[in-house]
Amino acid sequence: MKNKRYTNEIARLDPHTDWHRIAFLLTFHCFPWDMEKALEFALFRTFGIPAVSRLLAATGEFTERTRKRYDDTELILYEILENGMDSERGRQAIARMNAMHGRFRIANEDYLYVLSTFIFEPIRWMDKFGWRPFTPKEKEAIFINYRELAIRMGIKEVPETLEAFEAFNKNYERDHFIYDPANNLVGLKTLDLLMGFYLPSLLIPRSRPLAISLMDEPLRRAMGFKNPPKLLEKLVWIGMKTRASLLKLLPETGIPKLGTKKKRHTYPEGYDINELGTFGRLRKSDY
Repeated sequence: MKNKRYTNEIARLDPHTDWHRIAFLLTFHCFPWDMEKALEFALFRTFGIPAVSRLLAATGEFTERTRKRYDDTELILYEILENGMDSERGRQAIARMNAMHGRFRIANEDYLYVLSTFIFEPIRWMDKFGWRPFTPKEKEAIFINYRELAIRMGIKEVPETLEAFEAFNKNYERDHFIYDPANNLVGLKTLDLLMGFYLPSLLIPRSRPLAISLMDEPLRRAMGFKNPPKLLEKLVWIGMKTRASLLKLLPETGIPKLGTKKKRHTYPEGYDINELGTFGRLRKSDY
């Protein structure tokens, strides 16, 4: 691939030692838009689990302060990926995330499932819509990257292989994707937020079927979403495949499209990692 500089760099790397570099290149150079959308859908997918959506609905974080909660989540994850887990900013972000989660009783298997979505949704998205699928090396690097994050989050019993973790992901969804009004409430609020990045507010309600076309039927059922017209699904699929074919001909992004550099209405003057979320600052000794 003569015009794919970063894909070629990844081919020379070892996923067992260069997992962070590979994850960085995939996210910010090879597939910047696709990875952003895949991670949005990974987060969205967790709302199909009543235990998750009920907690978010009860706290009001994804219903009353949707944009701030979304930005806080995204910024924390980007801080970790952009700077590395063991950098000062990476440690700050992980400490902030752990402190936020630590205020609630969250089962280990729920942590594992959320973690698994950040591995498998990008893999599945690239299989369907990327200009190329991930290679086995890239999949292994993504798995190791999130396994390392699990260690720093205190998540236990992480499956030892990518295949075992995918089996866990599928079994968990089979057992826990159940419709609940909280799923629908949190899902609609978040869906409208994500579509609002591209559309005027008046067009969002009529345009929801476009986004729902990108979801599989088990997720739609769990969220209480109606299946969109088959013709619309087909047109969306053709549009995404056409986009992928064009991207295959273009060079990869030279300047990394870092998530922390995006302009955000929530933080027009910038942000402090220790102020993300809904509670007081952490001390430096906390991370």
